[in-house]
Amino acid sequence: MRSLTPVLAVAAATLTAATAADPPGVVGRWDLTVSGPDGTYPSWLEVRRSGTNTLVGSFVGRFGSARPVSRVEVDGDRVRFAVPPQWEKRADDLAFEGKLDGGLLRGETTDDRGRRVTWEGRRAPDLKRAGPPRWGAPVGLFNGKDLTGWKPRPPAAGHGWAVENGVLVNKAPGTDLVTGQTFTDFKLRAEFRYPKGSNSGVYLRGRYEVQVEDDAGRDPDSHGSGGVYGFLTPSVNAAKPAGEWQTLEVTLVGRVLTVVLNGERVIDRQAIPGITGGALDGDEGRPGPVMLQGDHGRVEFRALTLTPAADGG
Repeated sequence: MRSLTPVLAVAAATLTAATAADPPGVVGRWDLTVSGPDGTYPSWLEVRRSGTNTLVGSFVGRFGSARPVSRVEVDGDRVRFAVPPQWEKRADDLAFEGKLDGGLLRGETTDDRGRRVTWEGRRAPDLKRAGPPRWGAPVGLFNGKDLTGWKPRPPAAGHGWAVENGVLVNKAPGTDLVTGQTFTDFKLRAEFRYPKGSNSGVYLRGRYEVQVEDDAGRDPDSHGSGGVYGFLTPSVNAAKPAGEWQTLEVTLVGRVLTVVLNGERVIDRQAIPGITGGALDGDEGRPGPVMLQGDHGRVEFRALTLTPAADGG
């Protein structure tokens, strides 16, 4: 789970001068890049029609999960909406203003420190596949000896990951761990364990977080074990109590995801709408790495095996 700066969400909207036969060009999914004083980071926007004269959707920012937006207005090629505060230290909404410019959506806002940032969006790919993949040979992501094949995020940062008695351990939480290899469509199997109260996640292609959390016995939630953070809710909470070894098996083909947690299928061939908070990038059409979230709590992995699609997806 991420909990630092805004993750944004368009939950309701007001549409002007649109008809069912002539939907506004902003309707659809957008992979965004936000640029500001601290560099760039990915974000994501979906706008969809609800009825004839209303737009609804979702907007995901740098960290956190989706949240309601108070207003979206479309006037010709101009787009405006406002995002209520979540974790940032401000009392007012974040106001977004943008413009459709050919195939791009461009605009600006301010960050939680009042500094101007710009954003640019490109339509997200649908990632549909012509048929089921042919699976290749399994790849061991963790050799049980050292961190070969992995790097911290950011690459130059110190980190608290180590290998102890054949187990990959996040001893001093603070830094994510990312594979050097990238993948498109794949099956991933992980064996993991965490202490009481801990929290982590496994990012698929570095963009979609499957949550790992000490929440055994709670109601299923998209922010809980086996969920895709803020997007897909497990059918049941199959988490074991803290301190026990657990298994996570995921199959990702395009956007379509299946999650099996501790032998129970909790997400069955559901489409992931877009990137989740904390993603490495928003370039959804490209292969990406596996990333282990390491900035929240201690977590251990004793097996990480990935089977890629033989045709690359």
